[in-house]
Amino acid sequence: MGQISWEWPMTDCGESHRDRVAMLRPIPYEMTRPADEPALLGREGKALSLNISSGGMLILMEHAPPVAQVLKVFVPTPVTVAETPTLAEVRWARRVPFGKGVGPYLVGLKFMF
Repeated sequence: MGQISWEWPMTDCGESHRDRVAMLRPIPYEMTRPADEPALLGREGKALSLNISSGGMLILMEHAPPVAQVLKVFVPTPVTVAETPTLAEVRWARRVPFGKGVGPYLVGLKFMF
C-alpha cells in the first residue's frame, strides 16, 4: 500500500501572512472561463474556507483546480445575509494526505484587485 507524504515543499515567497484570521465557512464559488469557451457543467460548487487575509484565502475543495484558474468566490460579509463576489486566482493546490482515493485539497487563493 502506497503512502502519501506529508512532506510539502516550503518556499519563502516574501509575503507576510500576519493578517490571516481563521474563517470556517462554506464558500460558494464559480470557475471563470474565456468568453470563447463553451459553458461546462460542474463549474460551480462550495468549498470550505479555513482562513482569510487581505490578500487571499485558504480553502478546502473536493478537487484541485489548475494553478492560475480564476474563481469567483462569494466571501461572507459581517451582514449575515450578504456575500461579496470576489475574483481570486488559484496559486497552489495540495492533496490532504488522508484516506484513500482523491481529495480533498487545500487550495491557496490570491485575491485579484
